[in-house]
Amino acid sequence: MNKFAKSIVNAKKCNVCPRKCNVDRSLVRGFCGAPNCAVVSKVMIHYYEEPMLENIFDGVETGGNKGCGAIFFSGCNLKCIYCQNYKISGACEGKETSPEELANIFKDLESQNVASIDLVTPTHFAKQIIEALSIYKPKIPIVWNTSGYENAETIKALDGLVDIYLFDFKYITPSIAKELSSAEDYPQICKNALLEAKKQLKNDIFEDGLLKKGIIIRHLLLPSLAKDGIKILDYIHDNLGKDSIVSLLSQYVPEGKAKNHFILKNKPTKLEYKALVAHANKLKMPNVYVQDFSSASENYIPDF
Repeated sequence: MNKFAKSIVNAKKCNVCPRKCNVDRSLVRGFCGAPNCAVVSKVMIHYYEEPMLENIFDGVETGGNKGCGAIFFSGCNLKCIYCQNYKISGACEGKETSPEELANIFKDLESQNVASIDLVTPTHFAKQIIEALSIYKPKIPIVWNTSGYENAETIKALDGLVDIYLFDFKYITPSIAKELSSAEDYPQICKNALLEAKKQLKNDIFEDGLLKKGIIIRHLLLPSLAKDGIKILDYIHDNLGKDSIVSLLSQYVPEGKAKNHFILKNKPTKLEYKALVAHANKLKMPNVYVQDFSSASENYIPDF
C-alpha cells in the first residue's frame, strides 16, 4: 500500500473524489450518498463490456467467452441526469459489505474462471476497495470501471492494485458537464486523472487477445453532442497517443430524468455516430472500437 493509499484508508473525513465533501461518512453522507462501508448492488458475470476484457477479440471467441466478474456498487459521485444505472446510482441501497467480504467476492468470482474483476462505479468506495485488495489481490486483472470523475491522488493510490483503467470521458466542455452532471470541473478533472493513469500504465499489454494491463477510454455519444465527442478524440490523440484504446459507444437510450429532457429524450442519430467514427479514422487511430446501432437497447442494462 503506497502513501496515497494509506492516506485514503486512514482519513477520518472523506475527500476521496473531486466533490471533497469532507464529511465523516460514519455520521453523515456526502454527495454520493454512501455510508462508511462498501454497498454492493449486484454481483454477476457480465458479458457486455469491451471485447478485450471478456475473451472475445475481433468478433471471434479466443478460448470461450469468459465474461467479466462484475461488482456493481451503489451510489455515485457524479449522478448524470441520463444515468442508465439510475436505479442504483441515485440511492445508495444494497448489501453493506466489509473489506473482508469484498475480498471473498473477489475470490468467488475468480474461481468461476472469469477474465477479470470489473469494479463498476467504484470511486466513492476507493478506501474500502483498497482495504479489500490489500487482503486479497486476484491473479486476474482488476478493472477500475469509472465515470472519469476522479482525483489524481486517488488514481495514485491505486498504483499496483488496479491493472486496467476503464475510463469514461464524458465531456470536454465545462458548461455541458455542469448541465448534465453538476460537475463543471469534470473535463479538467478527467484529463488529470487520465494522465496520472497513463504514468502508471504506459503500454497496453495483451495476452491471448485479453487485455492484462492498460487503459480503455470510453465515450458515450449523447444526442446533439457529436462535436464534443470529436474534441475528446482530438485530446486523446494529442495527449495520450494515437494508439490509445478508445471505445465509441452508440448504446445511449433515455433513462430516468433524461426521458423528460428536451434533448436527452432523443437517441443520437446514425449520422452523428458516423461523424464521430469518421473523425477517429481521420486521426488514424487504429485501436478505436465501434458499436452497432442495435446496442442502443434497454436489454443491455443489468436488472438491478
